Amino acid sequence: MNIWIIYLIITVILLATELLYFRVADKLNIIDKPNQRSSHTHITLRGGGIIFLFGAWLWAAFFGLQYPWFMVGLTLISLVSFADDVHSVPNWARLLVQFSSMFLIFHELGILQWNMWWAVLIAWIVCVGITNAYNFMDGINGITGAYSLAVLLPLIYVNCKTPFVDMPFLIVTGLAVLVFCFFNFRKKAKCFAGDVGGIGMAFILIFAVGKLMVVENDLTYIVFFTLYGVDTVLTICHRIMLHEHLGEAHRKHAYQIMANELKMPHTLISAVYMLMQLAISFGMILLPMKHWVYMCIVFVIFGSAYLLFMRKYYHLHAEYLKSKENENHPTAS
Repeated sequence: MNIWIIYLIITVILLATELLYFRVADKLNIIDKPNQRSSHTHITLRGGGIIFLFGAWLWAAFFGLQYPWFMVGLTLISLVSFADDVHSVPNWARLLVQFSSMFLIFHELGILQWNMWWAVLIAWIVCVGITNAYNFMDGINGITGAYSLAVLLPLIYVNCKTPFVDMPFLIVTGLAVLVFCFFNFRKKAKCFAGDVGGIGMAFILIFAVGKLMVVENDLTYIVFFTLYGVDTVLTICHRIMLHEHLGEAHRKHAYQIMANELKMPHTLISAVYMLMQLAISFGMILLPMKHWVYMCIVFVIFGSAYLLFMRKYYHLHAEYLKSKENENHPTAS
């Protein structure tokens, strides 16, 4: 069968699966209610990102189970994350599955070198951190889907030049993201990715970027996660400086301030994040510059941009918090 016909069949199955999931989620009341960290105001179906797991299963069904340990890890971490979307799962259980699943990725990549146990341990912790950071960044319509495409497209381009992973794996993942974007990348989203989507997609992308790093022996491809990384790390540092509990809900990410305080449309912010990350990634690929030099320049530029943005606009969020505090604790007359 022609491979493009296979892709078409997979797309139709993914679309039908997502529509079927909406009916199930609606019946089982799997919904996302706005809370303190939310940038939306309407109750919306949660867990639409389960389509990413179905996409991986379809890839394995049509093209073969080429990465079995990765698939086991993806299935485990996605199902536990979906369970957390339906009913809260204890933190220790989620972290146990996340660390176990990441161990399976490392086994698939062949990087469990016990004589370098300290490097493996650091990478293990960092990758689990990236997984959760990717999930936490899922706060406005379209951002998870758009940013995922911004990582996948450079990976597909590089894979055309220097094969490092099965190409249909990347393409089918992209098709799953496009189907999700059809329902999420809009003014009023039909569904949100949920933990199953954010965690699952992060797991897929960490595996793909990890394969590229191993084949090219180049860790600087971490630049494919620049915007999420800068926003997450500097927001954490900011919250530590404010003596906040890091486990509490918040709206201090740059994209959240854009959406809430500056009233920018969600889809516009998501598109900007996508285009900037695409520019960063293709700059890494195409510019005649040493990768580590390019990486350092990019981190400095976007780190500085984040600091300048917060210096100019964070006061708006501080005023919002003060107004909420006054609402909750009105001064007695």
